Amino acid sequence: MNSLLLENVKIATESIKSHRLRTILTMLIIAFGIMALVGILTAIDSIKGSINENFQMMGSNTFSITNRQMIVLGEGGHNSKNYLSISYNEALEFKKRFSFPGICSLNAWAKGAATLKYREKKTNPNIGLLGIDNNYLRTSGMEIEKGRNFTPHEMTFGSNALIIGSEIATTLFGKTDPVGKIITLNATKYKVVGVLKAKGSSMGFGGDRNCFISLSHLRQKYYRPQMNFTINYMVSNQDIMSPALDEAQGLFRVIRRLTLGEEDNFTITKSDSIAQLLIENLKYVTLAAIIIALITLLGASVGLMNIMLVSVSERTREIGVRKALGANNKTIKNQFLIESVVITELGGILGIIFGISLGNLVSHFTGGSFVVPWIWILVSLFVSLSVGLISGLYPAVKAAKLSPIESLRFE
Repeated sequence: MNSLLLENVKIATESIKSHRLRTILTMLIIAFGIMALVGILTAIDSIKGSINENFQMMGSNTFSITNRQMIVLGEGGHNSKNYLSISYNEALEFKKRFSFPGICSLNAWAKGAATLKYREKKTNPNIGLLGIDNNYLRTSGMEIEKGRNFTPHEMTFGSNALIIGSEIATTLFGKTDPVGKIITLNATKYKVVGVLKAKGSSMGFGGDRNCFISLSHLRQKYYRPQMNFTINYMVSNQDIMSPALDEAQGLFRVIRRLTLGEEDNFTITKSDSIAQLLIENLKYVTLAAIIIALITLLGASVGLMNIMLVSVSERTREIGVRKALGANNKTIKNQFLIESVVITELGGILGIIFGISLGNLVSHFTGGSFVVPWIWILVSLFVSLSVGLISGLYPAVKAAKLSPIESLRFE
């Protein structure tokens, strides 16, 4: 039995070699479908891991209070409801009155598209400028790699001190230590006092491309009407997260003077719930990848069936000779099925290699880690096998049913 199987594999390989061009074209079509499946899903797995890693750095015991976004009611938005921003006084009052064990921090965006310059070098105009207090780095899971955090004096008097992300440090200073250097931010001179550890920039959550000023300096230089402040709170123990959320909601309703029955005009969000929401949205990309792969593989299976039918026609006389020498219908059918499977499996392996390479290339640019999707590799090999069996079955049965006498007379 094993010798017969090896013989069929050998015959299938020889047949593939004798029709290289059409075999390669079919393999490439199958490889493209598998590449789409494996590549996109590899990238998605890497992005999921990166999202989880970034939010785990913040910790599952952190929540944020932000203003509620505008809601449009009615056709044309005539009844749209725009919620008030969280003011500095409201945020400060919450920080003073919230009594749960933990750490509270306040922050607000000064600019979303700033440009930093050091001598002849400058960044792209896509640097985020954020005003923070002393606790922000801890509640956001960031760490200082070089230098220090803001001093109490800088926080009180709003000195021109700046903490920069690792990407900014690399762009402006290369391998030179940025701490103590003077850089220009929107025509204002700032002294770099700290550089953050790199966290990666996947999905925009790294902070590597952000820079930070003290909250007091933000209020002195960048304050504007309706500036929106965000409150981050890290409870000391995960077990008290639920009562802390309830207490925070009740306290902030009091601070914003909301009456009983009036809806919240702010939002409280746990850090890990944001990660789960982002990961949940990736399922649509996964579904799209599977649909693209199935459509491509459907086209490949039709092409493969056509090639196998042509192969049966071209090798009719060969089939007659084999039957005359004692080959039965089952042997002929297995021969063509094995040939079909070999083509699809070679295409599947090629697609897996391309897919893993493409997926990890995408994950590299999104700050993710290298991923080998073993489950999807096994799924792809199974799909390739299925395509080979389904596409090769009809041609194999047709070949097996050929009459040996008619086949020998075929020209």
